[in-house]
Amino acid sequence: MKVRKVLLRVATAACVAGMLVACAPSEPERTPDIAEVAAEAEETPSAEPTPSAEPTPTPAVEVKTVTVTQKIPFKRTTIKDSSLTEGTRKVRTKGVAGVKTSTYEVTLTGGQETGRKLLSQVVTKQPVTEVTAVGTKKKAPTRQCDPNYSGCVPIASDVDCAGGSGNGPAYVSGPIKVTGDDIYGLDNDNDGTACE
Repeated sequence: MKVRKVLLRVATAACVAGMLVACAPSEPERTPDIAEVAAEAEETPSAEPTPSAEPTPTPAVEVKTVTVTQKIPFKRTTIKDSSLTEGTRKVRTKGVAGVKTSTYEVTLTGGQETGRKLLSQVVTKQPVTEVTAVGTKKKAPTRQCDPNYSGCVPIASDVDCAGGSGNGPAYVSGPIKVTGDDIYGLDNDNDGTACE
């Protein structure tokens, strides 16, 4: 259809210019009917429709309350105790950890935590301080006894019977059994018993 129209226009222009000897009377231009317009529309390539982008889904927002418990460490202290020997330690009160309970408002966006707000914090169990006693009592001096006697006769430069005429410096009360040598001369009558 388009080609025919173009040829008619070219021939008409040539006749007007006197270029053609025999010119057919030009056809008056006519208005194309609906079928021709539809055929031309089919021949004309149409632009591909642009696919519309799908909208990004909005992530779900969830708010919930979460309760968390934490341990509170106990403290330690020491006290002096005169009933315990010096250097001795004994736990009088065992330490116990306390418990702190915190409540939060947690915001989740798409399943991920995006916010946390503290609502309350309470000590639900008080910690107990551990008390350890430290002994302060002095140790009694260890008496050293001479192995020649069955009772405890001190080891010294000289030992005499208490209440006798000896001048010490150490004294012992009898009776004392002599099991070895009477190095201090306590058994005057040599009957095996000293300081009678």
